Amino acid sequence: MGFIVALVGAPNVGKSTLFNRLIRKPKAIVDDQPGVTRDRNYQDQVWEGKALTLVDTGGFEWNQDGPIGGGMQEQIELALEEADVIVFVGDGRAGLTPTDEMVANRLRRTEKPVIYAVNKIDNPRREEGLTDYYRLGIEAMIPVSALHGLGINELKDRIIRLLPAEAEEKVPEDRIALAILGRPNVGKSSLVNALLGVDRVIVSPIPGTTRDAIDTAFDYRGQKYLLIDTAGIRRKSRISQRLERYSVLEALRTLDRCDLAVILLDVQDGVTDQDARIAGLAYEKGKACLIGINKWDLLPKATKKKPFIEELRYQLKYLTFAPFLPLSALNAYGLGRLMSTAQEVYRQYTLKIGTGPLNQALKTIIESHALPLRGGQRVKIYYGTQTGTKPPTFLLFANYPEKIHFSYQRFLINQLREHFKLDQCPIRVVFRKRDKTD
Repeated sequence: MGFIVALVGAPNVGKSTLFNRLIRKPKAIVDDQPGVTRDRNYQDQVWEGKALTLVDTGGFEWNQDGPIGGGMQEQIELALEEADVIVFVGDGRAGLTPTDEMVANRLRRTEKPVIYAVNKIDNPRREEGLTDYYRLGIEAMIPVSALHGLGINELKDRIIRLLPAEAEEKVPEDRIALAILGRPNVGKSSLVNALLGVDRVIVSPIPGTTRDAIDTAFDYRGQKYLLIDTAGIRRKSRISQRLERYSVLEALRTLDRCDLAVILLDVQDGVTDQDARIAGLAYEKGKACLIGINKWDLLPKATKKKPFIEELRYQLKYLTFAPFLPLSALNAYGLGRLMSTAQEVYRQYTLKIGTGPLNQALKTIIESHALPLRGGQRVKIYYGTQTGTKPPTFLLFANYPEKIHFSYQRFLINQLREHFKLDQCPIRVVFRKRDKTD
């Protein structure tokens, strides 16, 4: 799994600009896929062979009631809770402020590594702003200019050196890593307890994960599972409930470790913004998902169940493949169906398709619906091969891959689902130009 590196600091010091510079692309606000609209305050990266997730905390609310408001305090506490490395960002133009001093004082009390960077140092004359920050008593201060790219390599090198070694044990191939995700108070703990109390389940605790959580190994009807604990979200009870929507960081960490994600909704709340954020994370990471509608016993009797579920499905329409399952953790309702569905979803998620059957299917699909002309040129798909699982990923070779429209890509994906019965897991299709040597 990747490690989390969080950028923290006062508003308007340039955290988002620095974030964009470090990931080497503009920060996307809206996802290309319809229905996944949400602020992006994170980005997965691989630097010198080390995986990490960079997090921009600039989206947190700022409370104007004091020199360092509740919003800023919550921002820092969240970063301290979840990050493996913290980057303090100051403003070299504005100079050291009381807010900077308060943030720095709080960071001194953490045992986690902290890097101090001062932004907007664009030329030698502005280095006076850096001198101002030495009043914090920090010797290793890195001057950077996020706008012009100055000092960025030094900052990246410092981050890479501080990344902890990956010590997580790999889950055995025959064991399914199952994570329960969701907002606080949707019933995650109750569902975990209910699953572990099901008949024919053998349970054993497995300590030693990165966050000192306790994962649980159990067998269900002959299949081995690793139930991934998401207690990290619940541990933030001491932080204001306004931060519920920022449990994204814990979801990031958990999604990196799981095969299947059970995203738990509360039947009384429907799909909230935070639910959509967590589901969007799972979608982007290509995770197989099951949507659990918990507290089903509290659904008003007058509510028509099928239209209710369809409305939830519409609100998470980018997860068209995900099963939506009514549950009641309190009454152990729907648990058998949840586990049998998980087995089927995992079977699809790990399915390997031979090159012969794949290309036969592609031939049939293309003959039934030929690719349209683009710019007067006939676009052709020559052949394809499966390059991976979790999710099933297919590489298709074409003469003009850049001219294949998104709508036709979606058509191909839907047809491949139908041909190979991949209706309950995500699949990916990648296009590449065929070389003359192919």
